[in-house]
Amino acid sequence: MRVGWVAVMTVTVFAATGIGVNYWENGTLNAFYCLVSLFFSINLIICYWEACLFWRRDYIGERAEYWRKRQTETGRAPTAEFLASEVPLRKILSPTLWADTWATYSLYDSAYTDRRTYGFNVDIANGFFTAIPSLILYAAFTFEILPVLFVGILGIMLFWQWTYVSSVYWVSFFVAKRHEQLSRSEMYIYIWGANSVWVLSGLLGLYVSIRLIVDGNYSVLGH
Repeated sequence: MRVGWVAVMTVTVFAATGIGVNYWENGTLNAFYCLVSLFFSINLIICYWEACLFWRRDYIGERAEYWRKRQTETGRAPTAEFLASEVPLRKILSPTLWADTWATYSLYDSAYTDRRTYGFNVDIANGFFTAIPSLILYAAFTFEILPVLFVGILGIMLFWQWTYVSSVYWVSFFVAKRHEQLSRSEMYIYIWGANSVWVLSGLLGLYVSIRLIVDGNYSVLGH
């Protein structure tokens, strides 16, 4: 199976499960719930990749050099080649496999081969500290298993940090002048495109969380 399909299928299963259960429980398809469900599903797989960034931090530097040479030899984008590569099912949870996510991305942002940088450390923090709160919110949004006020406050805390952290990442990227090494298309895809998911989803989550508190119920999610 190709690496890219493993990632897409994992996110699809996580999101579809939540949306399906929510529809079964409430009989409605709510746009806010579907979007937040998709974001939680993306973040959960990214959390695992970010843990791999910590576990394989030395190996990533070696692989970055490999992908740099590979790009010179083939002229292909390392990220596209990695996502198109085949992986046996028995290795889909291998930290060594997913370390290449960061090795290829480091060709666009060298911060991911330097453990002293903001980007490197903030992504590790996201990986280890937001997975469980994400699962709690995902479950609460689906089953209403926690008091709505608690869920709203937790949501504001979590979604605000995603918006803030991702915005500061953009600032740090440009202040360090890393953009000068990239083409316009690379900027749009890997820097603006990839990171805008966390900023925009964070803003959406903030709105939902505030509505939970103000309304005092889960009606914003279609319940």
